[in-house]
Amino acid sequence: MKAGSKGSNELFPPEELDFTKGYPLLAGLDEAGRGPLAGPVSAGCVILPKDFPLEMLNDSKKISEKKREAAEALIKQKACWGFGLASHKEIDELNILKASLLAMKRAFFMMKENLPAWLSSQGLDPNLSENKNILVIVDGLYVPHELCCDAHAVVKADGKFPCVMAASIIAKVGRDRLMVKYDQLYPGYGYAKHKGYPTQAHFEACAKLGPSPIQRMCFAKDKQ
Repeated sequence: MKAGSKGSNELFPPEELDFTKGYPLLAGLDEAGRGPLAGPVSAGCVILPKDFPLEMLNDSKKISEKKREAAEALIKQKACWGFGLASHKEIDELNILKASLLAMKRAFFMMKENLPAWLSSQGLDPNLSENKNILVIVDGLYVPHELCCDAHAVVKADGKFPCVMAASIIAKVGRDRLMVKYDQLYPGYGYAKHKGYPTQAHFEACAKLGPSPIQRMCFAKDKQ
């Protein structure tokens, strides 16, 4: 069954279920914005309630902007979630991989701070927020340090696990929204349209105007 289709209880691939057993809570963790030449990298972390309509979910890159925004609104209403950023300056200082993991860490701890109250709202014991009860499923090859609970990296998890799909939506919609605000602050770069990704229009704007205040200068060096 394809991810995001109705009957999405089968979104969990049977061969990848074993490592999730024994954990009452599954938290998805994913990033957005590793490829752009400007702006922050973002991350989302989500624990979904059992009654969430999984047919709304998919890898954020595979659904339309309208559907992403609708899904984000419902995730924020029903789920326990966190959103984290690492700035363009942190990307320059750390490199994009370390900055992505830092954004993920920030998203996780925002989610964790919200977790006891969310559990209570679901009629669940707030003590379930203890680290031993949480498994974090991270999209990709690497797990952020210092999460203080078990975590498992899975390649392409954003196409396999609903909680990671939800995290990818939180990350992407949140970052896109921020880039629209940057477009108003720094007109001429087209951030509202391309969100800082390396499009021809973005290259032309940088050639004409020079680097913007949110340019990732380490990426510019890579292009030399």
